[in-house]
Amino acid sequence: MADQVQPTTTGTSGSVAPLVAGIIDDLQELIKQNLALFKVEVREDFKKTKEAAAALGVGIGLAVVGALHLTLMLVFLLWWAFNPAAPSAPGLPLWVCFAIVGGVFAGIGVALYLKGKKKLDSFNPLPDETAKALKENVQWIKNRI
Repeated sequence: MADQVQPTTTGTSGSVAPLVAGIIDDLQELIKQNLALFKVEVREDFKKTKEAAAALGVGIGLAVVGALHLTLMLVFLLWWAFNPAAPSAPGLPLWVCFAIVGGVFAGIGVALYLKGKKKLDSFNPLPDETAKALKENVQWIKNRI
């Protein structure tokens, strides 16, 4: 093959040294490029993970607030249903107010949670392209040696 070095009978130390130096330079450049790709991928994946975690955190927090309101609504519903001596107030009963507020918080919380979960599931936080490039480089080096 044309890309393989053919040994000569007059001594090869002078002609092999530049080839080895060139291979080492190419390998160093390849490693630098792989590290740069790795940094970019990790930075992008960290940004996506941070955004998804924020949505998950806010979603869980609002869902907890909604669940608290819904629990309090159930308490007031029981009080209202089984307390015939309670005076009827004009407008909405107190438990309906708790149900509305709790339902809104719980709905928003669940929506944000699902959005964050979907975003986390949409990507792999590991640097896939860098790993693939490194595998190709190792294979290329093995084939050269």
